[in-house]
Amino acid sequence: MTDRQRDRPGVRAWFVVYLKGVAMGAADSVPGVSGGTIAFITGIYERLIAAVAALDPRAARHLLRIHSTKGRQSLKGHLLAMDIPFLVVLGTGVLTSIVAVSRLMHTAITTAPGLTGAFFFGLIGASAVVLRELLALDSPGRVAAGVVGFGTAFLVAGATRDTGGGDPILPIVFGAAAIAVSAMILPGVSGAFFLYLFGLYEHFTGELKAFVDGLIGLVTGTWTVEEVLAPATTVAVAGVGGLVGLLAFARLIRWALDNYRAATLTFLIALMVGSLRKPAGDVLGASANAGPMWLAGVLVAGTIGAGAVLALDHSTQSLTY
Repeated sequence: MTDRQRDRPGVRAWFVVYLKGVAMGAADSVPGVSGGTIAFITGIYERLIAAVAALDPRAARHLLRIHSTKGRQSLKGHLLAMDIPFLVVLGTGVLTSIVAVSRLMHTAITTAPGLTGAFFFGLIGASAVVLRELLALDSPGRVAAGVVGFGTAFLVAGATRDTGGGDPILPIVFGAAAIAVSAMILPGVSGAFFLYLFGLYEHFTGELKAFVDGLIGLVTGTWTVEEVLAPATTVAVAGVGGLVGLLAFARLIRWALDNYRAATLTFLIALMVGSLRKPAGDVLGASANAGPMWLAGVLVAGTIGAGAVLALDHSTQSLTY
C-alpha cells in the first residue's frame, strides 16, 4: 500500500479494515486464540505493530493550536504519521466484536462453567501445542524463562481458582486491562487469556455486558444513571488501562521479542501450559454428581476448542511472525 493510498482510502477499504478488526476482536475475546494471528493472516500485522509503535502522546500538544490553520495542519500530519485513522477504524471493529462475543461468553461461563472450562482448556492446550516449535530450551536462560513462565501461571491459576471473593478493586482492573490489551499483539496469546488466568474474565465480561445493557436502558428509560455508574466506571478504568498498555507495555513486548525472541516465546508457551490448571479446576469444580452425558459434553466442548485452534493453525502453516 502506498502512502497516498493509505492517506485517502475509499469507504470499501475502510470497511475491510473494520471487518479485520471484527475478526481480531472475536479471537481476542476467548482465551487461547490470538488476535495477532488474525492480524497476520489478514495482512495487517506489520502495519498494526508500526502504528502502535508510532503512538506518541506528545502529538496532543497540537490541540492547543487547533484554532489556527497551521495548528490544524500540524495535528493532521501527526495523526496521519501515527496512522490514527487506521487504528480508529480497526479498533472500532475490535470493540464491536468484543462487545458481542463477550456477551455470549459471559452467558456461557455463568450458566455452564464446567463446559466452558473444557472449551477453554481445549483452546489453550491446542494453542500451546501448535506453538511447540517455537519452544526453545537450548540454553540455561531459556530454560529459566520456561520454568518461570510455567511456575507463575500455575501459581496464579491456583490462587484465582481457590480464593474467589468479591469484585476486584479498580487498580487491579486497570493493570489487568493494560496487560490484556498489550497481549493483542503477541503471537499465539489473546488478551482474554490473561484475564482468564487472573480470574477476572467473568468479571470483565459481566461488567461490559452490564454497561451496554445500561446504555440501552438509559435510552429506553429502564435504567437510571446511578445503576449505570458502577459498570461504566469499570469500563472506563479498563479503557484507560488498555490505552496505557498500548503506549507502554506493547513497546516493551516488542523489545523483548526483537532482542530475546526465543526466551520470550518460551516464557509465553510455558505460561499457557501452566495456566491449564485454571480451566481444569473449573471443570473439576463443576463435576460434582456429574453423569455420563455431562462428561460427554465436557469432551465435546474441549474437542471443539482444540479443533478451532488446530483448524486455524492448519490454514496458517506457511505463515511466520
